[in-house]
Amino acid sequence: MADSEPRRIGVSIELKPHAYDPVTNPELFEGVLARRVVAFLIDVVIIVIPVLFATMFVLVFGLITFGLGWVLLWPLLAPAAVIWAICYYGMTFGSPASATIGMRAMDLEMRTWYGAPAYFVLGAVHAVVFWITVSVLTPLILLIGFFNQRRRLLHDILVGTVVINNPSRAQVLRPPRRGG
Repeated sequence: MADSEPRRIGVSIELKPHAYDPVTNPELFEGVLARRVVAFLIDVVIIVIPVLFATMFVLVFGLITFGLGWVLLWPLLAPAAVIWAICYYGMTFGSPASATIGMRAMDLEMRTWYGAPAYFVLGAVHAVVFWITVSVLTPLILLIGFFNQRRRLLHDILVGTVVINNPSRAQVLRPPRRGG
């Protein structure tokens, strides 16, 4: 490097284009919002069932120990439920399918906006940002999905993700090519 050139310091930012274009690939986004709602309900059931079993265990254990179990375990129940939910989302989004169990049932997957598969930390952060935005801004923030072509919700935009139909479903929805 010549002495006359300025030295480069700092961080380099590489801007990547969006990987999924709703104009050229509308099949990736067709019906995604409705199926996301059903997938969410499936995931909530999967998360709530172990929490209910833990709650029943604490209740019975508290009765058997004349209240000592309640004093010891009841304060741990809410943090354990939160940790379980975050781990569930992180592990399922970080799996090769890049989707929760509910999303797999609905033929959906989550990708980064530039097309990479999701990973554990992204899945965990996605869940936390979802719950914070819905808690603070009310569920009405979910309406943002109707006003953008990629059907991204507020938490998707904030963490840089997009939920699309998985390749097998997209292939079924893809219009036939006009031959030439």
